[in-house]
Amino acid sequence: MTDYDVVLLVEQQLSALDAAQVRSLHEEIDEPVLYHLLVPVAEVAQHIEAGMGALGTADMLAATPPILTDPEQVKEVQGEVLDEARTAVKASVDAILAAGGRAVGDVVSIDPIKALADKVAAVDAREAIILTRPHVVSEFFHLDWTSRARRKLGVPVLHLLEHETFDEQAGEGEGISGF
Repeated sequence: MTDYDVVLLVEQQLSALDAAQVRSLHEEIDEPVLYHLLVPVAEVAQHIEAGMGALGTADMLAATPPILTDPEQVKEVQGEVLDEARTAVKASVDAILAAGGRAVGDVVSIDPIKALADKVAAVDAREAIILTRPHVVSEFFHLDWTSRARRKLGVPVLHLLEHETFDEQAGEGEGISGF
């Protein structure tokens, strides 16, 4: 019997709730389900910008030297970011396993949607699930991962909000985008 492959693109480590909800989506499937988790490595530039943005206004930024100018510091931050992504992959796979599923995971350093499309094609996935925090502005303009994935993939794409129950997503919380 062949696997029913599902590719999950996650923005952050899955919680036990996330894993249980994902598993519940596939309880009725006769074939063995195999989840392929993808966790993108955050860009070091985003960390630098976030750190600089926390300093204050543009006036303050103009007078403040860049936070990470030393190549060794940049390399250290890159290592920390990669370690965080690896930890998130392992914990997410463990969460799926604890919820009774089967899972493998990878850290991806390329565009998350390209990585998703590549994995869907490589494993001949039946569906893709994207779990993110709410991104109201990017979702409104259809620049979010889910909108981009729907334009690129030939499989159903479900967008779930991390760390929210299905009930919260259905109207009591932030909500599911685009079924």
